[in-house]
Amino acid sequence: MGKRTQQNLVQGNILRTLISFAVPVLLALFLQAMYGAADLIIVGRFAGTNEQSGVASGSQLFNMVTMVITGLTMGVTVFVGEAIGSGKRRQAGQGVGCGIAVFAVVALLVTAVVVPFSDRLAVWMHAPAQAFAQTSHYVRICGIGTVFITAYNVIGAVFRGIGDSKTPLVTVAIACVINILGDLLLVAVFHMGAAGAAIATVSAQAVSVVCSLLLIRRKKLPFDFSLRDIRLEPTCIRRILRIGIPIALQELLVQFSFLFIQVVVNTMGVVQSAAVGVAEKVCVFLMLVASAYMQSISAFVAQNNGAGQWERSRQALFYGIRTALAAGAVMGTLAFFGGSFLAGLFSNEPLVIANAHTYLKAYAIDCLLTAILFCFVGYFNGCGRTAFVMVQGVVGAFCVRIPVVFLMSHLDNATLFHIGLGTPISSVVQIILCVLAFRALQPGCSAAPAL
Repeated sequence: MGKRTQQNLVQGNILRTLISFAVPVLLALFLQAMYGAADLIIVGRFAGTNEQSGVASGSQLFNMVTMVITGLTMGVTVFVGEAIGSGKRRQAGQGVGCGIAVFAVVALLVTAVVVPFSDRLAVWMHAPAQAFAQTSHYVRICGIGTVFITAYNVIGAVFRGIGDSKTPLVTVAIACVINILGDLLLVAVFHMGAAGAAIATVSAQAVSVVCSLLLIRRKKLPFDFSLRDIRLEPTCIRRILRIGIPIALQELLVQFSFLFIQVVVNTMGVVQSAAVGVAEKVCVFLMLVASAYMQSISAFVAQNNGAGQWERSRQALFYGIRTALAAGAVMGTLAFFGGSFLAGLFSNEPLVIANAHTYLKAYAIDCLLTAILFCFVGYFNGCGRTAFVMVQGVVGAFCVRIPVVFLMSHLDNATLFHIGLGTPISSVVQIILCVLAFRALQPGCSAAPAL
């Protein structure tokens, strides 16, 4: 049989299996957040507020691009997970090959749009005049590295689909080290500012992809795959995109709403711009447990549904919510009372730290709400109900978050706390939609354990 390369998600204690799969995902997300945060931390320490604002705005834009790509790759995770769960090795291999071909095209399209139009994108984001060049440089360089960002996410999607959450942890750990060393060299030593941070990030992604490919060559994979499978096969494309496009569109629109927040804040000044960039990096860490459960529940549900174990999938949702809520309470408390300390890890500017803490007080509320919301999203993604995921995300972003932020920004003496309230308010609406959809789709949900 060869070395075991994937975890069996369709057998054993549900909570223990879910947690053992989610922990490596959590650690990988933590390290991924670390090398994303390293840019802002090191630029904040060794450059200036203008450079930090450029990284904040540029990374916000590219975070949107990355989240869209990640959303699309969920189609690969669900396709492969269902095929593995139902024992269809050949179909799983075809899905992997088709996914590679599809995302090669996606990477080329994103590069063609971002690289030549980085200046226009900086204008569109209302980047402060003092940070305009830095923002444009960061976006252009990250655009050049889109192929590596895309490849990394496709490989991660395949590993999650087969139940292997440990290999991505190894590769992202290597990328984290490379990025931090690169930041220290290019920003602290060669004083390249935002451009140096972007080069370090892209280089780290490239190394991560190479390491992933080397590890794949040494593994006994649970599907049949050959280079001939790397082609645009219509049936596979339809299946992958039917699942992935709604998630990607939802991520695009949701991230656009957060980008709208950055644009609104950019008009308030360079200090507020840098502060929101710092706070958003902190928020990535605050949301890590919920994000890990979202990805893990998706893979868990896809495999168990493929094996016809629907009740096991539903039980995993409720166990996930319980444990994520406990972590959310801790993170929310930390954000509300320790926001200045957390922001101080990313910046040494007192005004930036104070404004970031103000913004984080609103996010402290959302730490509890996302524990519930992200688990529901993971469940619906794993079920292939991605059209609903898109709808609830769009409602939250465009019917709640953006209007609230717009109204708050026009208040007299509006602070970043008022701006930040748009996020927890939208989460409440989205949770209500998820609960209603779950009850409508699962008439027997009373069998699930009570919260």
